[in-house]
Amino acid sequence: MIKKLREETGAGMLEVKQALEEHGGDYEEARNVLAKKGAAKAAKKQEERTANDGLIQAYIHAGGKVGSLVHLSCETDFVAKTDDFKKLCTEIAMQVAAGEHADLDELLNDEYLRDPSKKISDLITEVVARTGEKIELRNFCRFSIKD
Repeated sequence: MIKKLREETGAGMLEVKQALEEHGGDYEEARNVLAKKGAAKAAKKQEERTANDGLIQAYIHAGGKVGSLVHLSCETDFVAKTDDFKKLCTEIAMQVAAGEHADLDELLNDEYLRDPSKKISDLITEVVARTGEKIELRNFCRFSIKD
């Protein structure tokens, strides 16, 4: 359970053990508490730091009729090369290709296609908690044959 909670929340081993002990081994309650703590830490990092590295991710939907580009920033190239960050870039690029968004705020508040209980901003917060770096969606664009 500890390993699974660490992977899901990005929390340290001691923090995970304490959360489980405090909630009598209730996995879901411990996960919720750790997620809230992670979100608070992520918010603080987002305010205090600058993200001057990152990736530009392209996504072309099957059939080649719709595509997107996403500019996602982080603090270091080390994090930009991680599987977590690359997956986040891909997921956001797929989200952009799937719908039309007027601006960054609309995209960040959009329901995540794979899990409607989450928003795109929640995905970013989860990766911030796991990597320990500021991550910022800087820009995006969508292309369509119909446009």
